Amino acid sequence: MSKNNPEDPFVFKRTGKVVQNRSVLAAMTNKQSHDNGIISNDEIKWLAERAKGGFGIITTAATNVSKEGKAWEGEFGVYSDSQIPKLKKLTSNIHSTKSLIFAQLFHGGLKCPQKLTNKTPLGPSKIKCNESDSGYSKKASKEDILKIIKDFTNAAIRCSKSGFDGIELHGAHGYLISQFLGKKTNLRTDNWGGSLENRARILIQICESIKKNVPKSFLIGVRISPEINSIGIEIQDTIKLIEYIKKLNLDFIHLSCWNVFSTYKVFKVNATFTEIITQNYENLPAIISTGAIWSQKDAKKLLNQGADLVGVGRVAIAHPNWPKNLHDINYNPKKPPFTEQHLKKSKLNKIFINYMRNWDGFVINKKLYNKE
Repeated sequence: MSKNNPEDPFVFKRTGKVVQNRSVLAAMTNKQSHDNGIISNDEIKWLAERAKGGFGIITTAATNVSKEGKAWEGEFGVYSDSQIPKLKKLTSNIHSTKSLIFAQLFHGGLKCPQKLTNKTPLGPSKIKCNESDSGYSKKASKEDILKIIKDFTNAAIRCSKSGFDGIELHGAHGYLISQFLGKKTNLRTDNWGGSLENRARILIQICESIKKNVPKSFLIGVRISPEINSIGIEIQDTIKLIEYIKKLNLDFIHLSCWNVFSTYKVFKVNATFTEIITQNYENLPAIISTGAIWSQKDAKKLLNQGADLVGVGRVAIAHPNWPKNLHDINYNPKKPPFTEQHLKKSKLNKIFINYMRNWDGFVINKKLYNKE
C-alpha cells in the first residue's frame, strides 16, 4: 500500500523540480489550433483552465516535430521558430499558476494522411497504408531516420526556448515511434529492425540526442503502450523495453494503459501493468500511469499499485478543477454525457466539442436534450 495520497506533492529526483500534487493532465487530441502549426488562443485557454484547476502537470496534445509528421487537422507544431512566440504565451499562462507544462512530441508516421502533408506516409517499412494515395507507406531510409532524430531534437530545443518544463516523447498509440517498436509494422533487417534492441534504437537515439541538447533542468520522459496487437507490440517486449529506457536516466515513464485496473498474466501472476513494472524494477524514474481514472478512490488505488503520478484524460475534459477535490475520499464527479453548455464553460471550443461527439455518449445529443 502506498503511503502517498493524490493531493501530496512530488519531487523529480534528477532535477529537484516539485509537482504540487500527483495529478497529470494527459495529452489529448483537441484539434483547436491552426493549419500553419501555430497553437491557437482556444487551445491555450483549454490548457490554462486545467492549470487554474490545480493539475500538477499539464501535458499538451501531441504536437508534430515536422510538417510531414502531421496526423490530423487542428494540430499544433513545434517544427518552426515561427511557432515559438505563441508557445511562450502558453507556457507563461501555465506558469502564472503552480503547474508544470510538458509538450508531447510525436510524428504520426503511417497515420499521417497524404491529403494533409502532400507526402507519402513514412514508416519503418513499406507496408499497406490507408493514409497513402498509393495504398502503401514509404520505407524510411537511413537519411530519413537521422532526420527524424534531428527533428525531435530540434523540437525539444524549441520547447526549452519556449519555457516548457519538459517534454514527453509519444511512443504509444501506434504512431511512428511505436511503429518502429511493432513487429508487424517494422519488418526491417538492418540495425533499425529485427530484435527489440534494434526496434527500440530510434527511440533510444532520440532520447540521447535530446539529452545532449537541452538544459540539465529540462525534464524528459516517454509514453508507451503495454501492447498494441494491430502493430505487433507485445507486453513481454514492453516489459523488456523498460530496461532500455531505465538505462537512459530519464525523468519519467508514462504507462498508457487505457484502463489501469486491467490485469495481465505475466510471470505466472495476474497483475496490472503498473504493478508489473513497479514490482519488477528498482530505481525507476517517476511512473505516470493513465487510463479509466475517475474518482479520488481510483487515483488512490493507482498510487497503491506503485505509480508516482496519476494521469487523467476524460474526467479532466468535463471537470477542470478535478485536482482541487482530491483531498475528499468521496469525490466521484459526474460522468458523461455532458451538455454543450457545460463543455463550453470548461473551455472547449465548438471544434473540440464536435470532436468529442466521436466518443460514444460523451456529449448529449442536442435534439434529444431539447426534447427533455
